[in-house]
Amino acid sequence: VPKFLVNEDGSLGERNDVHVVSIEEKLGIHASPTCVMAYGENSDGAVGYLIGEPNKGMRQMFTMMNDARLGVGVEGLAIAERAYQQAVAYARERRQGKAPGDDDLKDGQSLIVKHPDVRRMLMTMRAYIEAMRALTYRNGTAIDLAHAHPDEAVREREQKLADLLTPMSKAWCTDLGVELTSLAIQVHGGMGYVEETGVAQHFRDARIAPIYEGTNGIQAIDLVGRKLPYDGGAFVKGVVADMREDVAALSGDELSSIASSLTEAIDVLEDTMGWLFEQREDFANTLAGATPFLRLMSTVVGGWLLAKGAAAAQAAGDDDGFHADKIVVARFYAEQILPQVRGLAAAVTRPADDLFAIPADRLSV
Repeated sequence: VPKFLVNEDGSLGERNDVHVVSIEEKLGIHASPTCVMAYGENSDGAVGYLIGEPNKGMRQMFTMMNDARLGVGVEGLAIAERAYQQAVAYARERRQGKAPGDDDLKDGQSLIVKHPDVRRMLMTMRAYIEAMRALTYRNGTAIDLAHAHPDEAVREREQKLADLLTPMSKAWCTDLGVELTSLAIQVHGGMGYVEETGVAQHFRDARIAPIYEGTNGIQAIDLVGRKLPYDGGAFVKGVVADMREDVAALSGDELSSIASSLTEAIDVLEDTMGWLFEQREDFANTLAGATPFLRLMSTVVGGWLLAKGAAAAQAAGDDDGFHADKIVVARFYAEQILPQVRGLAAAVTRPADDLFAIPADRLSV
């Protein structure tokens, strides 16, 4: 078993109080070495040093942990983006079948990027990725403003917003990191399941992120148990009011379906929030609906931020298609992803009874 080789002066040498117990074999992230370390297993014991004030360790740790949670959310975003770019490149060179209305054939076959179902997968990936990016950027902005804005009232509000968005950034973006890297494999077809393409590696590497820095179930519990009740629910209701104000400002035919879809989604969010507030004394029901609620609220927040981006793109005008594409992506998200919240609402608002109706010793039957 290798020893931990470092002296206090930074030189190499043997440390008898710390040694590596085992090297872990992992599903993915093979470029990231992981091991189990044992401290003080020998008779000399190990030396520990107090950092910060006594009995404040958990509070200090969570200062680091919340930053790390946003970082892991960005990891989910980044790996989804990498898988998306690889899927787009493959779809633009792979030929198979004949797409409707396509005359640019080679050996009687179309590029798969011209098939509607492949386009649906690619657009789904792009829309989610742009929503994830908007969420994590707004989360990071809130953290910066909470630290540095000269107005104390703004600092306080932005801190609450950062606290509200962090579990969504961490959980939603890492869940989607897994789902979108899986979708990238699907775009590749059978070749996606072959290691030669490299796309399967993204899926394996993404799978750890929903576990990192507090599993995503913990993020959902944090959202419904701690963040929604801020100020008796007044803060989150104020965020919903901001959403409605931004929707009311959307104008023009190209944004009309975004406005209507987002209005319906915000209605669903408000209704499910109301149900959770009513159930706040029944922890089983609240916690049973926590994970689908985090997905629901994140989906709505993503649609809201994309709508704001679409309004900015509309105001900026076209620029070699860049701004026009932003509007298309926001509209696709609003029309084809936002409607999922209706189904999620049913999962949020069902009592926990059926989760426990089958005794634990019969779950495996």
